[in-house]
Amino acid sequence: MSKFNNRPSNLTTNREGMPAYAMADREKLVTQVLTSFFNERKFYGDNSAQMQLTIQRVIRQDPDFVSRLAVYARREFSMRSVAHVLTAYLAHAPEGKPFVRRTVRGITLRGDDVTELLAFYLSTFGKPIPNALRKGICDVFAGFDEYTLAKYRGAGKAASMKDLVMLCHPKPADEAQAAMWKQLIENRLQTPVTWETRLSERGNNKETWEELIDSGKVGYMALLRNLRNIKQAAPRNIGKVWKTIEDPEAVRRSKQLPFRFLSAYREISDVAGSRALDALENAVRFAAGNLPRLPGRTVIAVDTSGSMSGRLSRKSSVRCCEVGMMLGLIANRICEDSLFYTFNDKIEKYPLTRFTAILETCMRYANAGGGTRMSLPFEVMIRDGIRADRIIIISDNECNRYRWGDNKAFIQNYADEYRQKSGSDLWVHAVDLMGYGTQQFAGPHTNIIAGWSEKVLNFIVLAEQGAGSLEETIARYEWQ
Repeated sequence: MSKFNNRPSNLTTNREGMPAYAMADREKLVTQVLTSFFNERKFYGDNSAQMQLTIQRVIRQDPDFVSRLAVYARREFSMRSVAHVLTAYLAHAPEGKPFVRRTVRGITLRGDDVTELLAFYLSTFGKPIPNALRKGICDVFAGFDEYTLAKYRGAGKAASMKDLVMLCHPKPADEAQAAMWKQLIENRLQTPVTWETRLSERGNNKETWEELIDSGKVGYMALLRNLRNIKQAAPRNIGKVWKTIEDPEAVRRSKQLPFRFLSAYREISDVAGSRALDALENAVRFAAGNLPRLPGRTVIAVDTSGSMSGRLSRKSSVRCCEVGMMLGLIANRICEDSLFYTFNDKIEKYPLTRFTAILETCMRYANAGGGTRMSLPFEVMIRDGIRADRIIIISDNECNRYRWGDNKAFIQNYADEYRQKSGSDLWVHAVDLMGYGTQQFAGPHTNIIAGWSEKVLNFIVLAEQGAGSLEETIARYEWQ
């Protein structure tokens, strides 16, 4: 994620004990943050403790970068918990305090962003609350209306809206705001009418969903999560749901990670007709619609080894291999010419076109098992004389196999061998999905990127144009 012109000299081993390159702290932190739901176990264990150590080191070196990373992760990659963690550590570190107020404002997109932030700070560091954090919370709290205060009041949780008033002491702008805050403290705010309260009061039935759909008050993500309930209730106006799901502007505003569509697809695939499934497929297609086209020939290789079998979180049904397949299939859609492979101990080629359905194909082929023989895509390219402009390898970067009987120290050597034999100055774009902290490739025309969002694919074209890396983009990131 730097300028990619120098091969690092700091050699190390990965979680499998195989040779790898160590990452600089900023690079490592980016991969950890953009591929992690905090305090969730991964195949090789929860890396949250390691991430917290990296956060502290980078804050000492470059607190401004950590501030921008927190907001970038929250706003661009829709990562909530890690954004709260980054901000809390900024607030605790002396070097981070000048950046805290702007960071709190940047990461607060919902009312519970600040209650979750305060809860993490108190559980990790305890009291007192640093002035910079208190002021940042007061800044955003002053903008909350009665609906937000009531909806996200958080009664019974580690930190509630009432706690924010009692611990941070925001100053009301006028008597009306003072009265509203007094109602909050005295637990007298009226429960707001939301789709959740309507559903709770009237039941999960046809009439309730007809009213909710016509009201337009059910958010995009809520529709995705409730598609099975809606389909089974069979409201007369269900066509409006499909139109919303596949509306390009609604997709853009929702900022859903691609695997959210896969979760919805899986939930309704056994009860839904083709119209529902087509709406979800169209949504994914529109999500990829703004990505830049990849000219020339691209080899896409998705890791389906056993270490990719883990679920993203305890509450998620989505596995790492499915995220990899989703990103690979989205990349396939934006390629001028592509060859698509999956690999573990073996490699398999799929005859896909740019118009291959993404969700159905992902459901069918994202099966994980076996070792991680990352040399296989290069071996096949050399054997078959494939001339390519770039290879996109989507993996957890935990290589544990080479060509049988080969004692080559690094997968990088296979990329170099391909370049030498083919005469192609191949770009290697390695998409890290798990953030374990090492990389398998380095040197010129090497691009290490990370994340579960389709937006990570933007950095393929940017890197090849010399227009900047993911890390550099984060370092320059600005927000309103």
